[in-house]
Amino acid sequence: MITFENVSKFYDNQTALRKISFSVERGEMAFITGPSGSGKTTMLKLIYMAEKADEGRINVNDMELSQLRESDVPVLRKNIGIVFQDFRLLDNINVFENVAIALRIRGVDEREVKSKVFDALKLVSLRHKTDSYPTALSGGEQQRVAIARAIVSEPVIILADEPTGNVDPDTSAGIIRTFKEINARGTTILLATHNRELFKNSGKRVLKLDFGNFAGEEIG
Repeated sequence: MITFENVSKFYDNQTALRKISFSVERGEMAFITGPSGSGKTTMLKLIYMAEKADEGRINVNDMELSQLRESDVPVLRKNIGIVFQDFRLLDNINVFENVAIALRIRGVDEREVKSKVFDALKLVSLRHKTDSYPTALSGGEQQRVAIARAIVSEPVIILADEPTGNVDPDTSAGIIRTFKEINARGTTILLATHNRELFKNSGKRVLKLDFGNFAGEEIG
């Protein structure tokens, strides 16, 4: 589903990633870990082409990224849901509208929009917050809205960048349980975190980065 072959990324005179090779299978949930500045966010950005690799090959959902034209990038991203640490919700619209944005951009029928949004909010246990605004929600609730927004289009891949960085430990555990439920439905999930408690005893593969270098993997 996701394959890196000797991938490197450079910023000016700095090496963000150095000859990284790994793969994540279809339907797998895996973690990327390492200290701040180790390249976790860069790796995710390469997958959804917010950045381009300087060396090596990346294959995502049977698409060779180096061969993609700019006009094909939306096709790639249509199949990827992204969850950010800082939520990125719009404060001037309610929970329903925040989750519905991606569907509306794609011109999905309004009846289908309603059904899909309610299903996504139900999965993250926020169906009762449909009419609430982000500023009235806790940090954990805002993050779960962000997860609902990421899954509402039924992507085959979800990328999560430090999704528990702004919430307390108990809320973090609940968010990881939500990701596991989504993964159980067949969605491939790659989650970047510096917090080892999130994958401890998870039974999931953990890919380790050390300041741009691949430092091996373990089972959490």
